[in-house]
Amino acid sequence: MPAPPTPDFWARQGLVSSLLQPLAWTYALAAAARQGWTRPWQAPVPVICIGNLVAGGAGKTPVTLSLATRLGALGRRVHILSRGYGGSLAGPIAVDPTRHAADEVGDEPLLLAQAAPCWVARDRVAGAQAAVAAGAELLLLDDGLQNPRLAKHLSLLVVDGGYGFGNRRVLPAGPLRERLEPGIARADAAVLMGKDAAGIAPLLAAKPVLRARLEALNAAEFAGRPVVAFAGIARPEKFFASLEAAGGRLVARHGFADHHRYGAGELARLRTEAAVAGALLVTTAKDRVRLPPAQRVGIGVLEVAVVWEDAAALDALLARACHA
Repeated sequence: MPAPPTPDFWARQGLVSSLLQPLAWTYALAAAARQGWTRPWQAPVPVICIGNLVAGGAGKTPVTLSLATRLGALGRRVHILSRGYGGSLAGPIAVDPTRHAADEVGDEPLLLAQAAPCWVARDRVAGAQAAVAAGAELLLLDDGLQNPRLAKHLSLLVVDGGYGFGNRRVLPAGPLRERLEPGIARADAAVLMGKDAAGIAPLLAAKPVLRARLEALNAAEFAGRPVVAFAGIARPEKFFASLEAAGGRLVARHGFADHHRYGAGELARLRTEAAVAGALLVTTAKDRVRLPPAQRVGIGVLEVAVVWEDAAALDALLARACHA
């Protein structure tokens, strides 16, 4: 099932958030108990975790793709572990983009498998064991900061500089998956994506902070052209802003819930709207893999990649983890 839309009240403290605070305390206690009671399994190869503290939208997937490409270029046999959110298969199973669909393995694993072998497994230990048996020399654990079952050699906390930690309250009163203090403490370093408009740098002062940004790879395709944009991600407004930064003239924007599965009628209406406006119909790479192959024709994709401000600092962290 698709995730519900990100509530607006998660961005600020108010009446609704305060009324939900008792449930948030219960959620936080359960998250803390899970961390305290679980004995992690030690993999025979280095494990690098890419995670966040909020429910979606921080930029984990582009960071994971960047690390997989970077480490692969150094000759490391990198395998990626994913829970496969939104997919029906429990795994462990190696993702094959030519055979699997998003409703089987999830949308993010289909993207990740383009950079390195990717395993979907609800049981992260079983996934790690399958990857190692298949020849993995290094494991990238996608979205695993809250999962204590697999010991990590390096944990990177990805934070969106525009959104930060929202209202800094735990689910369901806010977007946090656990309390800020223990979550930050468990990370070895932070990846701050974009400008720090949310004022979170002081909260990360005790950690090495790697600054990065997303950069459009095919901005020329959209510069100066009218665009009808649609996206089913945690915060579609980020995608719309990226398209405008690439020079696209947005004549319409349509946001859907994260991992939304598009029906034929929805896509037909979007195509008609774009045709009437004489505009390009454009979405994200993550949305595109959720479309049936026949429906992808004629829909543009804004391709983005992570640009690191201090690549040497990143490489030093990765090198220490690889030789741990």
